[in-house]
Amino acid sequence: MDDLRVVGLSAYSGTGKTTLMEKLIASLTGRGLRVGAVKHDGHEFEIDHPGKDSWRFTQAGAAVTAVTSAEKTALMEGRGSGLRELLGRIRDVDIILVEGWKGEDIPQIGLCRKATGKGFPRPVEDYIAVVTDGEEETGAVPRFGFDDIEELTDLIMENRKDFTHFDARGRARMVDVGEKSPTCRTAVAAGRVLVNGQTFQLIQTGGMKKGDVLTVAQIAGIMGAKRTPDLIPMCHPILMDGVELGLELDEARHSVEIRASVRCDGRTGVEMEALTAVSVAALTVYDMCKAVQRDMVISDIRLVEKTGGVHGDYHRKEEEA
Repeated sequence: MDDLRVVGLSAYSGTGKTTLMEKLIASLTGRGLRVGAVKHDGHEFEIDHPGKDSWRFTQAGAAVTAVTSAEKTALMEGRGSGLRELLGRIRDVDIILVEGWKGEDIPQIGLCRKATGKGFPRPVEDYIAVVTDGEEETGAVPRFGFDDIEELTDLIMENRKDFTHFDARGRARMVDVGEKSPTCRTAVAAGRVLVNGQTFQLIQTGGMKKGDVLTVAQIAGIMGAKRTPDLIPMCHPILMDGVELGLELDEARHSVEIRASVRCDGRTGVEMEALTAVSVAALTVYDMCKAVQRDMVISDIRLVEKTGGVHGDYHRKEEEA
C-alpha cells in the first residue's frame, strides 16, 4: 500500500467520539473496507494483567513484548507513541479512523454536542465535515447529525482518495493532485495590526524612520504569497495569476487593516497563499514600527472567502470577522 488514508474525529471530551467511531467502523466494514482504529487516551490504561506471561516479561525488564497467535497479535511497549509512528505500523487496511489528536494535520470530522456546553475544538472551515445537534453556522462544510451514519459513510467512501496526508510509514507527504482538473480558484484573506495612537499617527503621516510602512508591507505581502510553498510544509507550488494586497488605516480601531486576494487556474486552492500574504504584511508592519512600539498586536488573520475546487465555495459572515 502506497498511501495511508486517515480520517480523525475531533471533539472535546464527552461529545460522543467513541460511540460515533464505533458506528462508523461497523458501517465502513459493512461496505467491504478493512478499517484500522487508533485512539489517544488522556489517562493511564492497562491491557496486560499480572500473572500473564507477557506481564511477567515486562516486569522482568523487557522494553517491548509481543504476543501472537493464529488469530491475533499484540505488541506492548513501556512508552507512549506519536500518531505518525503508530500509523507507520498499520498495514493492510483501506482506511484508518483516529480518535483524539485533534491538533494533528489530518483530514478531520468535527463533533459538537449542545449538552457539553462547548463548541468545536477548531474553526469549522478546518473540517471536512461536522457532526452536531446544535445550530452552529457551518457554511460550505457538510453538516450531519449524530445518527446520520450512512450519510457520513457515503462522504468517507466518496472522498477517501483525498485522505492521504501520510505515506505508508506514517510520514507526512505532499498530496498528489495530478488527477484533479484545473479550475479557477480564488481566495481572500484579511487581518489587522492594532497600534497605539502615536504609532498610528506616524504611519499615517509617513513619519516612521524606516520609511513608508504601508507600501513596504504591501510589497512584502505579495512576496510572501509567492514564497508560500517555501514556508508552509506540504503546500504545492502554484502558478498564481494574480495577487492583490491592500492596507488601510482604521482610525476608530487604531489599526492597519490588511486584505489579500489571490487567483489561479490550478488543481489546488490558494487559501494558504492569501493567508501567508496577510501574515507577512502584518509582520512587516510590526518590523517597521517596533522601534516606536513593542506591544502592537497582530490579530484576526482569517480566510474571508474561497471559490473553486471539489469542496465548494466558502464565504465568511461579516459578523465573524
